[in-house]
Amino acid sequence: MDQYTLNLLVVGATFALYIGIAIWARAGSTSEFYAASRGVHPVTNGMATAADWMSAASFISMAGLIAFGGYGASSFLMGWTGGYVLLALLLAPYLRKFGKFTVPEFIGDRFYSPTARMVAVLCLVVASVTYVIGQMTGVGVAFSRFLEVSNTTGLLIGAGVVFLYAVLGGMKGITYTQVAQYCVLITAYTIPAVFISLQLTGNPVPGLGLFGNHVSGEPLLARLDQVVTDLGFKQYTAQDGTPSSVINMTLFTFSLMIGTAGLPHVIIRFFTVPKVADARWSAGWALVFIALLYLTAPAVGGMARLNLIDTIYPNGTQSEPIDYEARPDWVRNWEVTGLLKFEDKNGDGKIQWYDDGSEDFAATARERGWTGSELAVNRDILVLANPEIARLPGWVIALVAAGGLAAALSTAAGLLLAISGAVSHDLIKGQINPDISEKGELLAARLAMAATICVATYLGLNPPGFAAQTVALAFGIAAASLFPVLMMGIFSTRINNRGAVAGMLTGLLFTVIYIFLHKGWFFIPGTNQFPDTISGSLLGIQSTAIGSVGAVLNFAVAYFVSKASEDTPREIKELVESVRVPRGAGAAVDH
Repeated sequence: MDQYTLNLLVVGATFALYIGIAIWARAGSTSEFYAASRGVHPVTNGMATAADWMSAASFISMAGLIAFGGYGASSFLMGWTGGYVLLALLLAPYLRKFGKFTVPEFIGDRFYSPTARMVAVLCLVVASVTYVIGQMTGVGVAFSRFLEVSNTTGLLIGAGVVFLYAVLGGMKGITYTQVAQYCVLITAYTIPAVFISLQLTGNPVPGLGLFGNHVSGEPLLARLDQVVTDLGFKQYTAQDGTPSSVINMTLFTFSLMIGTAGLPHVIIRFFTVPKVADARWSAGWALVFIALLYLTAPAVGGMARLNLIDTIYPNGTQSEPIDYEARPDWVRNWEVTGLLKFEDKNGDGKIQWYDDGSEDFAATARERGWTGSELAVNRDILVLANPEIARLPGWVIALVAAGGLAAALSTAAGLLLAISGAVSHDLIKGQINPDISEKGELLAARLAMAATICVATYLGLNPPGFAAQTVALAFGIAAASLFPVLMMGIFSTRINNRGAVAGMLTGLLFTVIYIFLHKGWFFIPGTNQFPDTISGSLLGIQSTAIGSVGAVLNFAVAYFVSKASEDTPREIKELVESVRVPRGAGAAVDH
């Protein structure tokens, strides 16, 4: 059986499974659509949360970031896992005890303000739409290679599948679909990792193999450091100790942590369990399920980088690259997608891949007759191409394709549900038509989700970066806008409605404007062009790390505005105390 047919069979079987589950678990009420009737077991919810969380950025892009960034990319691992600890300890149980369907509904009731609720809807939509762009980017990458269709066609197919199971099933259908998707993606991620670890180190545990010895006898990381520095790249395990790098790494890690804890599509998963205690257990189980992939990702990244270099320089010396005409099949396959490109700059018919921006390596490159790096590798392809690079069996390649699509589609469904819930429950029922019937609200939720899928698909065709980079921006927005107001809403009775609104708007506007300025995404009137990325930034802080600063501004503005205005009403203070004080911790008030 050829690879294309095998890919179709495996991916098609998983899609049929997802749609079948959605039909079986079709939502018939708003409670089922928004919160799965609050009847999900903590272990099941933990697995669904892990799938919801481990998006295209985790499955497809994170190992690529680690492969090319080395030590510096470890922020993703620390930030994304650390955020779950914050979520489990500081937010999930209290928000579940409050007993609402959506994050904006909690903010509106806690800060006794329809305006606060609408601002929270705005923050949620901006963060979630930015996040979902990354997922649709991942869908396009996976489809374009494994099903041999264009990126546009791949996005349309993925959007259609999400539409069927998300619109039909709501939270109830999405929950059980995400359990199936977790099983698919974790299997697809670990099997090739085990095979490659055995090939390179003889150790079946990838995490241990990374710190073990290469088949050549030297430590794998030492060999990796050697081969990358021989090509002018920075040492794989070295830390950039410059002040700006340390500041950015610290702020970026913190931004990912609090952004994780503030992401609405993650938070609403904890509204689906029966009791407050179950919310804590769900977070704990989710962290266990997430760790299975996150402990493997560094090994996948490091080993993929080593295999990639060995493909280009098969003789073990970095001065003798492979002839372009003798390139392996996997290079030919990915060239078709446009995500891997070769340009013969010196006309010698060989593939030179090195850091042509390295001043230290420039003299060596000239001596070898190299006039520029000739290979461009999109970071998002590395995990998907990894089995092909390592020459693993065809069924493993097909499984990885299914896993990458499962990761992207599971998170996309969660994000779409969060957006549609904000539009139908908070905007339409909360503001426009409070007397809408349950049937009408359910229809509005499905229509909102369908419209959101169309917008997400369109934006996915023109993403502002590779998947993990785009997702990192979403975390910054959530960190600066939603996390502070949730924390203050739970742990401070002094913050009032004016403070909450002022804080959210400050954090959101500061972060979004900074990202647009830093990335060069604003239009210059009269010039018919966008400028290049602005080099002058605030203390050298990158756009992906600015969410931490926005969060601090949010906290500060909320505090001072609340201090300068009237106190919080007594009934709201009592409400906050009743949510936070652990009396009756097993109970929750549902509305």
